[in-house]
Amino acid sequence: MTIKELDSKQLLEQEKKLKLSALLNIDAIEIGQIALELGRRRNLPIAIEVRIGNWVVFHSSLPGSSPENDRWIERKVSVVMLSHHSTLFERVSAEERGVDWYKENGVTEETHAIHGGAIPLITDDGFKGILIISGLPQVEDHLFAVEVLTEFLARKGEDLC
Repeated sequence: MTIKELDSKQLLEQEKKLKLSALLNIDAIEIGQIALELGRRRNLPIAIEVRIGNWVVFHSSLPGSSPENDRWIERKVSVVMLSHHSTLFERVSAEERGVDWYKENGVTEETHAIHGGAIPLITDDGFKGILIISGLPQVEDHLFAVEVLTEFLARKGEDLC
């Protein structure tokens, strides 16, 4: 799948489908462990992070990742903290609307990255945290994060809406 095959409506619908019943630190750890398990199995050169608010509850850097991935994570987190939407949604939405996302939000590329791989963790109470993947091309980062959350929800016996 390429970025051109995604639109902002699909990405918003995806966020709604991935809603969690709750997000406790044990859930954040389990989400991180699922990403770690899948990443190891596939030998992916990724860094994985799960946050509740600003609290880093889980972080792992697999072989092939680098400290640069942590810089990307911080920049992706800044986007999701600002918007409470996925980084890929923000990118696609800006492209659809023909706007400069950075100017629109009064931020710079040095502090924010609208590249796929950071997905909000949302409960019935709203935005609670973020799952971040860094190390793959941006659509792959995003799709991997979606796969991880889908697996987490399946393990919890929660149906996707």
